[in-house]
Amino acid sequence: MHKKINFLLTLSLVFLFLPFVSQAENADDLTSQIEQKKSAVDELKKQMSTYQENIRKKQAEAASLNNQLSILDNQIAKTNLDIKATEQEITATKLETRKLELQILSANDKISNQKINLGAVLQEIHENDNKNELHVFLLNNTISDFYNQIEYTSDLQINLQTALGDLKDQKKQLLSKKADLEQKEKEYLSLKDELQQKKDEINGEVSYKDALLVTTKQSEKKFSELYQQAKRDQEAVSAQITQMEQKLRNKLKTKPQQLTSSDFDWPISSRRITTNFHDQDYPFRYLFEHPAIDIATPQGTAIKAPADGYVLNVRDAGMGYSYISLIHSDGLSTVYGHVSKIYVQNDQFVPKGEVIGATGGMPGTPGAGRLTTGPHLHFEVRLNGIPVNPLNYLP
Repeated sequence: MHKKINFLLTLSLVFLFLPFVSQAENADDLTSQIEQKKSAVDELKKQMSTYQENIRKKQAEAASLNNQLSILDNQIAKTNLDIKATEQEITATKLETRKLELQILSANDKISNQKINLGAVLQEIHENDNKNELHVFLLNNTISDFYNQIEYTSDLQINLQTALGDLKDQKKQLLSKKADLEQKEKEYLSLKDELQQKKDEINGEVSYKDALLVTTKQSEKKFSELYQQAKRDQEAVSAQITQMEQKLRNKLKTKPQQLTSSDFDWPISSRRITTNFHDQDYPFRYLFEHPAIDIATPQGTAIKAPADGYVLNVRDAGMGYSYISLIHSDGLSTVYGHVSKIYVQNDQFVPKGEVIGATGGMPGTPGAGRLTTGPHLHFEVRLNGIPVNPLNYLP
């Protein structure tokens, strides 16, 4: 009898801790492929930094049509590499997802085998528990065999507890792997959206370059006139918003709904900032400082009021620069530039979260204006009429 118990004990331990060789090999292969993809991304980013340095050098030189075209060429090349890097990241994420799936299958298999073998051990223990010591003694030939069987039964109990603990650990690991898998699936979807945005960006950059060549006809004089007009337009818009804000704030006391909170939310779901506040890499910095953050997002994304406010002004400029501005409490106001659609009107109260318009920015589309190379939201925050960094007010 003790030989039977010894066999079951050995068999159970073999199955409980048997490695899944074929799946482990597959996981190792995937790990190697993942590392290759990540190395490729790192190499592409190094190449991108070269183009970024070229852009900065050109921005430091005197503004000219040739310089602007050179900046655009470098930007297009950089965006192309960015697209390739994102494609590699997507492939790496797919491989990581597959690796997690294999690990989950392995964990499930191991748990199933543990349950089967635990059942066998429990059955053996149950059968031994139903035999009294006299019965066990009579079934064995010697006193030594009797004590050996008692010892094996004790070992079964100990190893049963160990195996149960291991089973619980496996289940915890399984739940952790499933959570990791869900996170990877979210990353994959996010990267797909980001890839499409970057493809839209490069289309915008190419369109902008083509339009610049058509508009200027390779003339430095026309280029200078074009950009000086863009500067005047920007200054006029800023002055108009400041003047209107002063007037509206004087009327706020008569408004039926008072503004009490200026706790901001993001106006769109995207968090990918392509140009920062007063960004040193802003391509038109020689004309004026960038008074906002540019948030990459697909053309036509819904814009939501980040806090309760009144519509300070809307400007539908057709194919020119269209914007929406809101006034909030605590001396704050916000501006949304390059909008393709406007859903509100002046003096209208808008509660936090209400959709006020749709994003734009693709060159040659309604509301985009002159100085834009791709779809995004230009988002300004002003304190007492002066532009401040929006990131200081966003959660």
